[in-house]
Amino acid sequence: MEDRQIVDAILAGDKEKYALIVKKYQQIVANLTYKLCGNKLDIDEVTQQVFVELYVSLPRFRFDSKLSSYLYRITVNVVSKQLNKAQRFVSSDAIPNLPEQSGDERNAQQSIIHREQIEQLRTAIGHLHEEQRTALVLYTFEDFSYQQIADVMQCSLSKVESLIFRAKKNLAKEVKR
Repeated sequence: MEDRQIVDAILAGDKEKYALIVKKYQQIVANLTYKLCGNKLDIDEVTQQVFVELYVSLPRFRFDSKLSSYLYRITVNVVSKQLNKAQRFVSSDAIPNLPEQSGDERNAQQSIIHREQIEQLRTAIGHLHEEQRTALVLYTFEDFSYQQIADVMQCSLSKVESLIFRAKKNLAKEVKR
């Protein structure tokens, strides 16, 4: 079934169809939550809250965008609220692991330096302002277009461009330290 058919069935009273949406998007929501906040929040709890908010807001959803984009928007909002509520900072755990080169290509010393550079980058991304980090994670790790990011973050295309530009600039400064 397509998302639209599932949503129509749910709104028509077939509440059991909601499990199809949860099953389809649960891992995507959990992965994005982890990328945005690392271990600073209970991923399962946040994921559950996202699906509760989706369920409550489903009658207002008009398919002006994809259901997945709407779900990303809810996820970003829930994570933001939870982080602000907990007044926590994002650790370097929030950033997905970056690929390392194989041992055959590097000697032991180069491998250690490479791992240190990756950890430095993960830490730097964790120190970015929340909006910059969100835009950068969606762009870099989720392969979203600027327009998709603007839709998810509910902001203008020019703001997304600015956020990503500033995020890259701030990363460069942080990494040089």
